[in-house]
Amino acid sequence: MMYDVCVVGSGAGAGPIIYELSKKGLKVCVLEKGEAFKRADFSKDEMATARRDIYTPKLEDEYHTIEEYVDKEWTKFPTYDSGWNFWNGSLLGGSSNFMSGFFYRLKPDDFRLASVYGKLEGSNIVDWPISYDDMEKYYDKVEKVVGVSGEHSDYKHAEPRSSKNFPYKALDEHPITKLIDESLEKLSFSIVKTPRAIISEDSEHRSACYYSNYCGSYGCSSGAKGSAREALIIPALNTNNVTIIANAFVIKLNTNKNKKITSATYLSKSGEKKEVKAKLFVVAAQASETSRLLLNSKNENFPNGVSNNSGNVGKNFLSSSGGIVSGEFDSSAMPLDDLLTPGLFVNRAIKDFYFTKDFKGGMLELVFDHANPIRRASFLKWDDENSDNLVFGKALQDKIYNTFTKKKTLNLEIFADWTPNDNSFVSVDSKYKDKYGIPVANIRIGAHKQDLEVSEFLEKKGRALLKEMKASSISSNVSALPSQNLQAGGCRFGNDSKTSVLNKYCQSHEVNNLFVTDGSFMPTGGSVPYTFTIYANSFRVADYINENFTKIV
Repeated sequence: MMYDVCVVGSGAGAGPIIYELSKKGLKVCVLEKGEAFKRADFSKDEMATARRDIYTPKLEDEYHTIEEYVDKEWTKFPTYDSGWNFWNGSLLGGSSNFMSGFFYRLKPDDFRLASVYGKLEGSNIVDWPISYDDMEKYYDKVEKVVGVSGEHSDYKHAEPRSSKNFPYKALDEHPITKLIDESLEKLSFSIVKTPRAIISEDSEHRSACYYSNYCGSYGCSSGAKGSAREALIIPALNTNNVTIIANAFVIKLNTNKNKKITSATYLSKSGEKKEVKAKLFVVAAQASETSRLLLNSKNENFPNGVSNNSGNVGKNFLSSSGGIVSGEFDSSAMPLDDLLTPGLFVNRAIKDFYFTKDFKGGMLELVFDHANPIRRASFLKWDDENSDNLVFGKALQDKIYNTFTKKKTLNLEIFADWTPNDNSFVSVDSKYKDKYGIPVANIRIGAHKQDLEVSEFLEKKGRALLKEMKASSISSNVSALPSQNLQAGGCRFGNDSKTSVLNKYCQSHEVNNLFVTDGSFMPTGGSVPYTFTIYANSFRVADYINENFTKIV
């Protein structure tokens, strides 16, 4: 069968494409690497969800290599040795199933960092080929269609909005927010309430959040979380225009002499090679895997990989710099019954320092530790005074009891821009192959020196808040290492085909019927999680494809 559109992947970058194009009557085939799990398949079982390879490939079979600068040279380390997992969700809906759902828009100046701050030495910072105004209506659309709950906060760096309020009322908040707000005011910090892609009220086939206490890193059992699967793909299936092929690992995009993609070759669960033909192809496999697919799709028209005659595929990979600041609270801060209230969200952020006069800053998001009792308890086996010594017997029992019943840890997660540079990229190396014999993605993770400096600047702000809140055991861990669950770049968009892979509509400069709609398109990432912007941009691209489909194909 010849489909109108073949979509590789089914996460945040794919969902709006599937949703919008199928509603227009186009026949859409979705090739998803993992299983097509249903809502009923998700549980709050920590062993199954967080400690086993249920939703991601086993690293022994399918790994990445991470290239780090060690002893004055770049060295590759297979992730099956380190356990550092850059797979974030191989299943229908992708990693959007497991997000915490912080949904912050980029701000107008995020689209023009080069113009605002100039190009940092050693960086590849450029302005976007579109503006915030081009994206605003799509951010608004995501809030309504995917579902975002919250209360608008007015602060110095707040971006303009066409809708005054969020479509869903704010989620219930943990009692500690009263102490946070009082402390923020004493420090003259703004109170910024976190909007989340988690609905607070029932809507069509989705039920409201029930505050399970197991949200981030877990699939949603009520449908409240705005995953691509729940919010977009399930409704799209009602059009009868969508075909989902699960367990389809796409290994190559095939082109003809006219440099158009004619088909996608994939491996089934049994390893059998199969092919899907379509008129138009959209790749949204998450940034590192999207670059990998294009680079591995070599032929006489594209000896360096599809859409890579310019040599730009894989360049300027983005993540998020930062770290974490933590503090402990006990009954001296508030009644234990309030402090230990499970499930409710903190929903506060510090965004006063998102921009500064001299440099691009970032934000801090306030969250409690994930509930995960097995993981939390496993850290308690080490002696607090001497980390080389084990604690056991009654001492360990008391330590576990006190940790779970008498105190709670509040974290401030630091989000700082990852500065694009020549030593942050995705490549493939024929020496390193997965179990299918396909070269794996190599990710060089060179960070710009400013990323760490900004993170350290934000760390001080986080410490100041915890000190004002009278937290105990304040600690921090700041690093320029990437967050593997935040991936973007590698196929940046721009107006110049010599320096970018895609045009401003995320259409390949070199392959007319190829679009890339995951985070790969982003030239810079801002100081927020990428999912909201990926969703919004995908809706924008879907509009362009619908309006120009006949002309494109």
